[in-house]
Formats: sequence, structure tokens, C-alpha cells
Amino acid sequence: MKVRYQYRIYPTPQQVKGLNQLFGCCRVVYNDALAIVRSVPQGEKWPSNAELQKLVITQGKKTAEREWLADVSVVPLQQSVQDLGAAFKNFFESRSGKRKGS
Repeated sequence: MKVRYQYRIYPTPQQVKGLNQLFGCCRVVYNDALAIVRSVPQGEKWPSNAELQKLVITQGKKTAEREWLADVSVVPLQQSVQDLGAAFKNFFESRSGKRKGS
């Protein structure tokens, strides 16, 4: 038997500000990685997740317009890039008929 719990949190205004900053950074990293993948010419190999992380996170922190990425933890930013890779993988597997179910 599985047990499921639901929790409700009530963050302080400072915590809300921090969460909003984190979610915004994750969105920017995801969109930057998506833009890089879309800019790859058709027929060429896409960069790996590790290469994308270097481009959009590590090198992004070194630029003046993205230096605020250093204010948040790197783990959620890396997860954003991994989520993009999983989304592409799932999309292309579903197009080639390998999906389970309808």
C-alpha cells in the first residue's frame, strides 16, 4: 500500500522573492538552451546536456547580462537543461512509434 501526503507551505515574503528568482533563472536557462538547440543546422548533431550546461550556465555567468545566474544554486539550473533533453528525447521517441499506449 502506498501512502500519499500533501503539504502546504507558507513562505515568508523573503522566501517568495528567492523562489521567484530561482524559477526565473531556471526559465531563462531552459529558454537559452532551447535557442541553442534550435540554432543547430538540420542534419548536424545537437550538443549534449553537459555541453549545453557549459554554454548556458557556466559561460552565461561570466557575461554581464547573465551574471545574476550566480545568485542561485546551480543544481536547479542543471536540472532545467536535463529536463529539456528529456523533453526532446520523449518527443522524438513518440514520433517514431515507440511510445507505450495511445
